[in-house]
Amino acid sequence: MTQNKTKPTQQEISVFIDGIEDERTRADCRELLSMMHEVTGEPPTMWGPSMVGFGSYHYRYASGHEGDSFLTGFSPRKQALTVYVISGFEEHPALMARLGKFKTGKSCLYIKNLDAIDRSILTQLVTQSVALMRKKYPAD
Repeated sequence: MTQNKTKPTQQEISVFIDGIEDERTRADCRELLSMMHEVTGEPPTMWGPSMVGFGSYHYRYASGHEGDSFLTGFSPRKQALTVYVISGFEEHPALMARLGKFKTGKSCLYIKNLDAIDRSILTQLVTQSVALMRKKYPAD
């Protein structure tokens, strides 16, 4: 059975964020760090070399594949700041309509910077997503 490539690491969050070259991206990451910590009540953890995650859940598919992942998180990618909305976007149409300028992948919200979106809507989106994930995958 395959193993997840992305796992929690011991890398220091502050070192990671301080190492981001672009000042604007660094500031946005610090803001996301604060917001996601407040929403989840969980400390940040590095998952792999470039993702900051909050909380965790264990999943098991019918195929037998299982693993752990974070409830929400972000990653400063070269093309865009990626915010992980693990519950997906179909559960949140009203919020998505009011969010601002973005693109999406399956559970990835791609934004140029935080000024391109409504921060209060993003907070609501992350809050709702985390609540849905905690309901779907309650901690043992």
